[in-house]
Amino acid sequence: MKSVRTLLASLALTAAAAPPAAAETVIVTADRMVDVLAGKVVEHPAVTIVDGRITGIADARTIKFGGDIKHIDLGGKTILPGLIDMHVHLTSLAEIGGYRGLQYTDSFWSAVGVANAKKTLDAGFTSVRNVGAADFQDVGLREAIDGGWAIGPRITTAGLAIGATGGHCDDNSLPPSLDRKSPGVVNSPDEARAKVRWLHKYGAQVIKICATGGVFSLGDSVGGQQLSLEEMKAIADEAHMLHIKVAAHAHGDEGIRAAILAGIDTIEHCSLASDETLKLAAQKRTWFDMDIYNDDYILATGTANGTEQESLDKEKIIGLKQRQTFQRAVKAGVRMIFGTDAGVYPHGDNGRQFAKMVEWGMTPLGAIRAATSDAAEALGQTGDVGAIAVGRYGDIVAVDGDPLADVRLLEKVSAVIKGGVRVK
Repeated sequence: MKSVRTLLASLALTAAAAPPAAAETVIVTADRMVDVLAGKVVEHPAVTIVDGRITGIADARTIKFGGDIKHIDLGGKTILPGLIDMHVHLTSLAEIGGYRGLQYTDSFWSAVGVANAKKTLDAGFTSVRNVGAADFQDVGLREAIDGGWAIGPRITTAGLAIGATGGHCDDNSLPPSLDRKSPGVVNSPDEARAKVRWLHKYGAQVIKICATGGVFSLGDSVGGQQLSLEEMKAIADEAHMLHIKVAAHAHGDEGIRAAILAGIDTIEHCSLASDETLKLAAQKRTWFDMDIYNDDYILATGTANGTEQESLDKEKIIGLKQRQTFQRAVKAGVRMIFGTDAGVYPHGDNGRQFAKMVEWGMTPLGAIRAATSDAAEALGQTGDVGAIAVGRYGDIVAVDGDPLADVRLLEKVSAVIKGGVRVK
């Protein structure tokens, strides 16, 4: 019997002798292209994609098609880079809130994540950052999509979120006799460092922390700080040593400020930030990720989906203030990225936030950049996503009309291409 070493050597020789697979070439043409890096519209673009990545951009009127080239003709449409949502929860459902979630078995949430991923991709979001999921469900979903077993966007995964005992990232819905502590709970800087290492070990590509209370956690103050500056700094230092970034859920001003001083990369929600804190964020070049659309859905739905009245009351306090803070943050020069908190409202409606961002102070181009080039920078993925540019993935969406004149066109994209493959 041949040894394992002999068998492996034989397989290696066979693989080396096999001819390389032919590279697939796709050319995407359209009437117009939004160049988010240059801030302009390009007429008659022809985007060449080879094996999933963009290799050239030319004038479609000079291109001759034929041979083995696959042509995706989006005539009459405007193309943009695939969109990026920096704050989603793919394994959550807005339609099931509060204690109703306890009626479903644990694996139910992984199953709905597959459907939500497809809805999100069809909506034009070819990349997302999933900032919190139970049982590493988002890691499994990413592995399934990357392996071709499921259809969805490129996912940057956080796994479980890190928080304090009794805080927004703990489980406060049960009595002491049924006490269930979240696996993400920490109570000291040393525990926080260890938790970052554990999360990274099992597939976290970004670390999510809960710096303050939240709307949908029970029994806490929505703005109250829950992790100390020392704990946040320990998390940021450990994550950065591992070359991964950190996102901090933070509504209250004290928690936002502490997260900025700790070196956290992106602050989520940011509802009650003071002018002084906005100035600090601008100076430190910290990204703000503000979900200013979902207030409409939460207040319109009320408790019909099972949301607790306590959470609804918090949202009534926080929603308008968050939008006003967004407006002040834009004026203060804070760097903004696009994040919706999908899962708090139905997946697939992510594009509805663009109009809210413009209504509350951003230009259409600024809002689009927040979901493309700026989001890619905040992710640390400018070589891969965020622009239609040579070297990046062939992730493209198309709309009918000019999104720089009417950003609401992004609420319903007409075509989606991921890695050179048309998926819608």
